[in-house]
Amino acid sequence: MTVDITNRSACMQLAGDLDFVTTRDVVETVSRLLAEHSALRHLRLDCAELTFCDSAGLSGLLQIRRRTSSAGAQLHIDERPPHLERLLHITGTFDHLTAPCDAETEPAEMASDS
Repeated sequence: MTVDITNRSACMQLAGDLDFVTTRDVVETVSRLLAEHSALRHLRLDCAELTFCDSAGLSGLLQIRRRTSSAGAQLHIDERPPHLERLLHITGTFDHLTAPCDAETEPAEMASDS
């Protein structure tokens, strides 16, 4: 995982597996990034080199979505490999994770950090 930060956006490149072992580090990195750079308005997850994503990884993506939304930042999941596209469609999370968000219109349970 590498992070590139510009004025109002950040890009995290994810490589390898996003699973039970790695997801916590990714979510914690995003949380730190949002806390340290409150002016961020766009967080891009570059998934071109993501080789695997399990249910823990999907849960992590949903947590990241809640945190970016709460921070007023837009989450972009870029360069999605076919296996990630399939997972998002099968689980019904594709639209939620890829649609533009508005922190003020998110349901309270989605915007909370649990």
